[in-house]
Amino acid sequence: MIQLSRRAAIKDGLLTVSAGMILPSVFGRAVRAAHNAALEGSTWAQAAQGKTLIVVQMAGGNDGLNTIVPYTDGTYYQARPTLAVPASKVLDLDGRLGMNPALAALKPLWDARKLAVVEGVGYPNPNLSHFAAMDIWQTLDLSGQGGTGWLGKYVAGYVDKDGHPFASLSVGTQLPTALRALNADVPVVSDPKLYRLQADPAEQAKGQTSAAEARIQTLLKLYSTYPRSAPYAALLDATAQSAVQGSKTLDSAASAYSPKVTYPSSNFARGLQVLAEVIVQGLGLRVGYVTLGGFDTHAHQDITGNGDEGTHSRLLQTLAEGLAAFYADLDAHGAAENVVVMTWSEFGRRVNENASQGTDHGTAAPLFVLGNGVQGGVYGEPPDLNDLDNAGNLKFTTDFRGVYATILDRWLGAPAAQVLGGSFDEQGFLPPPA
Repeated sequence: MIQLSRRAAIKDGLLTVSAGMILPSVFGRAVRAAHNAALEGSTWAQAAQGKTLIVVQMAGGNDGLNTIVPYTDGTYYQARPTLAVPASKVLDLDGRLGMNPALAALKPLWDARKLAVVEGVGYPNPNLSHFAAMDIWQTLDLSGQGGTGWLGKYVAGYVDKDGHPFASLSVGTQLPTALRALNADVPVVSDPKLYRLQADPAEQAKGQTSAAEARIQTLLKLYSTYPRSAPYAALLDATAQSAVQGSKTLDSAASAYSPKVTYPSSNFARGLQVLAEVIVQGLGLRVGYVTLGGFDTHAHQDITGNGDEGTHSRLLQTLAEGLAAFYADLDAHGAAENVVVMTWSEFGRRVNENASQGTDHGTAAPLFVLGNGVQGGVYGEPPDLNDLDNAGNLKFTTDFRGVYATILDRWLGAPAAQVLGGSFDEQGFLPPPA
């Protein structure tokens, strides 16, 4: 929702308004550091060729061992006497690893070679704090103190130059750190029906149906009073125009779009449906972002220990059924060919279950990549459950920045070394560019 405050103040040449769902804190960031905006990222020479990346954050620290189960490893069952998924229930992948049965909706994509599992993903000297670990994954700063997101650098360097209001989009209530950039407009949408400037309730009660349009015009007039030659003028003007244009565009797209499948009733699935709407209606989406939370399973992770009940299994089922519906919808609309989905979580869980029938913060874990352009299979090496670090945690075998490099170089058409600030080994789940 975009809501214009009743008062707008011009102080020291800087216009301040309330903008709600559009670019949270963008004005504050602009005031502090807009002089660096021009340096944030240059236009990438290589085009993305219409390709879209959807990022799914599994917030809370997903238990990778109960997601992709090492069901042939006796150490796994010794370490988890009540939480281990029985081998008889696992959905076999390659004779040594199998899916949690709650992920059954994704198995057809695996069988069709459209789903990749990247094993042992992590980074050196892992941080087990939720917030620091999330920042590391999103900003690439291994100290956990980064400010600009890796996708924000891509958006600023390539996507933003096109001026499409929905070239990047986050579904939710706040902008994820991964998409944070100083000179790129990233809309945040929870519900397309609310993504608009709202009329004053008092005016609506009086039957003044043009109140919202009047406020839009007021917003644009306020921005037009800011001197064109003054600092931040281009950023403020672009933000205002994107807000107005975006709300109208999304409203029109919502009216024209009709899903080809029945989505699950979860908030996660509804978020994916918003992204499908933007893709199907051709609004130019290049990066979409949606979060599924709740993976911090310290207690009662899977209350029966059989892999088909409990918090973790329900979350995995929500993930799988939402992604399966999303893919099926795109496929039915003829829009799946150029979309790839990547999941991530800030860390995995400990090998041994705890006394509360849960798992504590750990390290390396698998992630998923799916889509028609994906070369399905298992990539990376599953961590050795008998070779743990000094804290008793898994040793990572795949650097998460190598996963990002693969996505950037082979899918989004951006130079990974420039975005990531270094070179990292790429994985084979996407073919090299021709």
